[in-house]
Amino acid sequence: MSTVKTAVLVSGGGTNLQALIDAKAADKLPHVEFVSVIASRPDAYALTRAANAGIPTCVAQRKGKTQEAFEAAILDELNQKQAQLIILAGFMSILSENFVKRYPRRILNVHPALLPAFGGKGYYGLHVHEAALARGVKVTGATVHYVNEIADGGEIILQKAVDVLPGDTPVILQRRVMEQAEWIILPQAAELTAQDILQR
Repeated sequence: MSTVKTAVLVSGGGTNLQALIDAKAADKLPHVEFVSVIASRPDAYALTRAANAGIPTCVAQRKGKTQEAFEAAILDELNQKQAQLIILAGFMSILSENFVKRYPRRILNVHPALLPAFGGKGYYGLHVHEAALARGVKVTGATVHYVNEIADGGEIILQKAVDVLPGDTPVILQRRVMEQAEWIILPQAAELTAQDILQR
């Protein structure tokens, strides 16, 4: 069976990465082959998760580098591993338009809201859930989308709704969105995209 060489870009704890690793172990990603986990920080615990799963790792440190140098380090690893698909899994650095254009319909991002709600500049991490609670919405969720050359744009692949419950705090809501949405639809989107790439 053919597989798509996939790199996962991370910045922190790697919970979304772990969901992908677990999905692979459960035979839910038959067309996905993880060839590299690239972290923007050397202390990212995601690197430990990758190592424990036997996935090669690389650090392309953002701090103290120009955007060009930072992206050059990522591209070098992607080229060495012949990566065909890139998954942004809690990757907290912005990629330039020039970078994104190299991988049309091959960069997936997971966002902790039902886009277009609570998307765009400033909406990342806990800020998304703070905004959802401040707005008083009854339903939130997560979205997996292709990243395109438009800064916050991209074609939506999958979305999953999650209820907002009385007494929710941003931290509690964040955890529920991860467990009930992000960790489910990110592996699904990865497999769907890998199948699509193999058919192109």
